[in-house]
Amino acid sequence: MTETNYQMMRRQGVSRRSFLKFCSLTAASLGLGANGAADIAHAMETKPRTPVIWLHGLECTCCTESFIRSYHPLIKDVILSMISLAYDDTLMVAAGEQDHQALEDVIKKFKGNYILAVEGSPCLGDDGVFCIPGGKPFIEKLMHVAKDAKAVIAWGSCASWGCINTAKPNPTHSVPITDVIKDKPIIRVPGCPPIPEVMTGVITYMLTYDRLPPVDAQLRPKMFYGQRIHDKCYRRAHFDAGQFVEQFDDIGAKLGYCLYKVGCKGPVTYNSCSAIRWNEGLSWPVESGHPCLACAEDNWFDKGSFYDHETTILPPSWLGIQATTDRVGIAALGLIGAALAVHIAASCVARAKSKEVNKDMGVDE
Repeated sequence: MTETNYQMMRRQGVSRRSFLKFCSLTAASLGLGANGAADIAHAMETKPRTPVIWLHGLECTCCTESFIRSYHPLIKDVILSMISLAYDDTLMVAAGEQDHQALEDVIKKFKGNYILAVEGSPCLGDDGVFCIPGGKPFIEKLMHVAKDAKAVIAWGSCASWGCINTAKPNPTHSVPITDVIKDKPIIRVPGCPPIPEVMTGVITYMLTYDRLPPVDAQLRPKMFYGQRIHDKCYRRAHFDAGQFVEQFDDIGAKLGYCLYKVGCKGPVTYNSCSAIRWNEGLSWPVESGHPCLACAEDNWFDKGSFYDHETTILPPSWLGIQATTDRVGIAALGLIGAALAVHIAASCVARAKSKEVNKDMGVDE
């Protein structure tokens, strides 16, 4: 019988207390609520470890670099305890014939029960000659492994959208994996790279509930891609007040104003950067003074300059969809003035009523 996650952890000397703490922290990071920790604990105690085959196509390996820096849950817990990373030609020691044989052994042993994680995009140009791992086009390797997979994860924007590989003129004819894998459940985890805790969170959910997390219309997990970066950005108040950085070395930049006018795509980007952040929650690009480039969105390389802002996107709803950033500031000041006028009028009415009540009661002011 295949060893369970919990049995593996105990065999490695993990105490029951540490195990429960791990489950609680993981459930909290996934936003699973009060019952989440119990669900994770039950799954790890009863379910066999799930084998994962991780393939690398046309990419820069930044997704792997991100994944191995996960903090919640710790990457050692994910790889050594929660999943059986049965094959990863970047992280594994084996090479050559040993590499090929290891892959075939996993496919045969866990046929129909392994998860395929794909980092990078397949290229179709010239019969796939632009990406040749192990002497064969990556597209052949991808389709071979996907055939018997239970589910597929598209790691990062290269696998999800094509990313820089599909940017014009796309000489390699690269495509996202959804263009070639049509008969398997696929979840996209975009970003260049994705946030490590998002990556481990998706795997944790799949291992706990034996299904993909709830996804949006673009196959992204709602728990991590359900809100715009703009919605939880600490600079949002400056956007609403019409306070913007006009150029990177101006006074607005020094005061931490909104980066929208210097190209921030936070108002049109769905990701968790502003909530989870990077490097153990230390920081993220906007906090370091650089605008969001929308690297988690489709076709982001071909949408124009990273540092030009669009004057018509997503202002506060009470301004109308076509409002510009200048209108945001003017309207914000107008709203403050209107609110102040309403407050003064309400105060006058309250005082008048108070005088009437005191008069009726015979109380002198």
